[in-house]
Amino acid sequence: MGRPRTPLLDRERITTTALELVDEQGDFSVPQIARRLGVQTGSVYHHVDGRDGIVELLRERVAESIDSGTLAPDHLWDASLAAWARSYRAAFAAHPKAIPLLTTSPVRAPRVLDQYERAVTRLLAAGFALPDVMPLITGLENLVLGSALDLAAPETMWVLTDDTATPRLAEALDAVPHGRAERAFELALDGFIAHARAMLAAYDGV
Repeated sequence: MGRPRTPLLDRERITTTALELVDEQGDFSVPQIARRLGVQTGSVYHHVDGRDGIVELLRERVAESIDSGTLAPDHLWDASLAAWARSYRAAFAAHPKAIPLLTTSPVRAPRVLDQYERAVTRLLAAGFALPDVMPLITGLENLVLGSALDLAAPETMWVLTDDTATPRLAEALDAVPHGRAERAFELALDGFIAHARAMLAAYDGV
């Protein structure tokens, strides 16, 4: 028999299959990928650097949706950071089950590291002190990823069987219009940006 015109296995198919498994169950294994693709487990290892390599391929795939153009130097730093945060959140909200997997392994993917390089460069150009840059980026990521998980949660997270037992909570829940997660994210993002502005202004007072 001749070779199939479309290869049964390549990095793109491995990444797509791994992401499908993560979206379904929150994790993956190399044997699961092989079974779904109809190949031997050893064949998968010919294309990737083990499980860690697949995790980095997943990171790159999810991060492809993040608009790094928002960090361009011709934009105001605060608007840049807010736009990047919204794009970052949308990318991970599409794959919320990937968040625990990706946030508990070191970042090695070159294309993802390039996004961090852009963010660091943008904050330094805005005037932030070097020791403050990574805490700012990490804090923003905590906000973004927490909100991405919140988007995957039910709209109603507090189920009251007896409103009279928690009357103020019942009133507060009734007062929230649809889109609780979106409003909470924008509130937190506004607070984060305001704090970053205050940090920048405080440098002048030192």
